[in-house]
Amino acid sequence: MTAHDDDALDFDFVDDETRETAPSRRRGSGDGGGRGPSRLGPQQPVTPLLRLVALIAFSILVVVLLVVWADGCQSTKQRDAYNAYYEKVAVVGSGSVKIGKDLATLLTTPGLKQAELEQKLGGLVQQQQLGAKQSQEIDPPGPLTPSHEHAIEALELRVSGMQGLLDTFKATASSSDSATAGQELAARAQRLEASDVVWADLFQAQADLTAAAEGADGAAAAPASVFITNVDLYTARSMTAIWQRVHGASTGGTPTGLHGSSLAGTTVTPSGQQLSPSTETTIQVSTELGFEVAVTNSGENQEVQVEVTLTIPKQPAPIVKKATIDLIDPGETKTVVFKDFPEVPFGEKTTVQVSVKPVPGESNTSNNSAEYPVIFSLG
Repeated sequence: MTAHDDDALDFDFVDDETRETAPSRRRGSGDGGGRGPSRLGPQQPVTPLLRLVALIAFSILVVVLLVVWADGCQSTKQRDAYNAYYEKVAVVGSGSVKIGKDLATLLTTPGLKQAELEQKLGGLVQQQQLGAKQSQEIDPPGPLTPSHEHAIEALELRVSGMQGLLDTFKATASSSDSATAGQELAARAQRLEASDVVWADLFQAQADLTAAAEGADGAAAAPASVFITNVDLYTARSMTAIWQRVHGASTGGTPTGLHGSSLAGTTVTPSGQQLSPSTETTIQVSTELGFEVAVTNSGENQEVQVEVTLTIPKQPAPIVKKATIDLIDPGETKTVVFKDFPEVPFGEKTTVQVSVKPVPGESNTSNNSAEYPVIFSLG
């Protein structure tokens, strides 16, 4: 073995050692030329990590959807509960509205006598008592309990007000002091007016606010219930006249004193044209066309159920509209409005005829009607 052979052996040994201990080299995609040792460690698997992230995201989504679904179910359940409650209250409230209308009709009935008034008014009191009892049996959703208590309060005020009217009519049946009786009747009627305020402000408005605050989305509005539609009927002046009229009917039934009603004038709305029996008026027709008729009580007694008729001649049939003034005191002027005239006779001379039906005991009827020459134009 020569020195050269020793050198060769030494080289081969070192090369083997190097191959055994050197870090593994990354295989290239080229010709396998020398690359330095890799600086990256072994690659970690990515798929399990992505699966974990996706699972977490899906779990969060499921939780969110469950929460949204639960809230939706709760909102629907609450909305249905509110609507079911409002339906029950609406039945009681609308029944009370009818009682209020029946009371107004009773007080404005021509020839009404004391005995008839007491009987019918007593029946209305009993009907309202039943309505108040029915309201107490309604079970409202928890948050609406305070509002519901006010609805009951309003109905009980109506019972109290009508019972007060009945008691006063009975107590003053033999009295001759109409002014005092009228003032007492008006004071009792204030409970009826107060009931409308309690219902509207303390029940209806507060219930709507509570429903909104509780998130009852889609729930209907709280029902209205208006007992008095004509506040003029319950003033001291009107109640005095009603008392006098009832006592007059009870003592004979034949109207005494001066009675009368007169046509004060007719105005075209919305133009404001005053119709004249002696001058032809051109009226431009629109969807807003109407006629406002003013009627004056020209007598010395209160009049009730005063009928007003407006007629426009037309072929093949005339246009006829009617309205009624519930109550009108001596010297007072009230108006009625006639609307909805879609098919008036265009472009030809015609008339608007207005008449006020004579009230019982009226002797002078010369001022109860008028005929106005007009031409309806499309403009």
